[in-house]
Amino acid sequence: MMIHPEGYYEMFLKGKTKQEIQKEIRSIKRHINSLKKEIEDPEEGEMMMLPTPLTRLKMNREYLARAIQAYEEAGGVYVPTKAEQKSAEFDQALDSLSKLVFSIGGYFNGYETRTFTVRKDKVMLEIESSFHKTVPDRNDDSYTKEEFVEGLRDIHIGEWKKNYHPSDIIMDGTQWELKIDFSNGHKPLRIYGSNAYPYNFRELTDLLGIREY
Repeated sequence: MMIHPEGYYEMFLKGKTKQEIQKEIRSIKRHINSLKKEIEDPEEGEMMMLPTPLTRLKMNREYLARAIQAYEEAGGVYVPTKAEQKSAEFDQALDSLSKLVFSIGGYFNGYETRTFTVRKDKVMLEIESSFHKTVPDRNDDSYTKEEFVEGLRDIHIGEWKKNYHPSDIIMDGTQWELKIDFSNGHKPLRIYGSNAYPYNFRELTDLLGIREY
């Protein structure tokens, strides 16, 4: 059973020294990384546990934020890791998002490409498949840049690896690619995979309106 971040603070952080809180921060980070590996490679852990690994990961993010707050309240100066800085820079660059292109599919079922183009405060969607061009399943006006960008930030794409592949060679299956361009000169992002996915890949496909893959 997971507890509220304030309950976590009362149980594990309240009254602790800077050094003790810093140790707790390192422990939470290790646990988050372990959960990511468990989700991306089910053989690494027991996926049937409740709450699910993804739920536990999200809660531990909140515990980490609360622990960092407690550390600073105790007089510490938190210094983000290079990975955290990279993720934060990516999240900030999303304000200058100009285009997102996501492709997914396979040899037998064909490919689908969804292109999201930012035009002022709206995000326009175009869908193409190996067989035909289709009409978006939602009105373009319901895609605002603000909600789209916030949705991307919630996924923490800045933490993802550059590519995802299974340890065993699989010739068929599902391949995917994510490309993001920016209007402020930020380096374009490209992430791809074949029969392997980031720990929260489903959150991206849900945001992009993809029901199956």
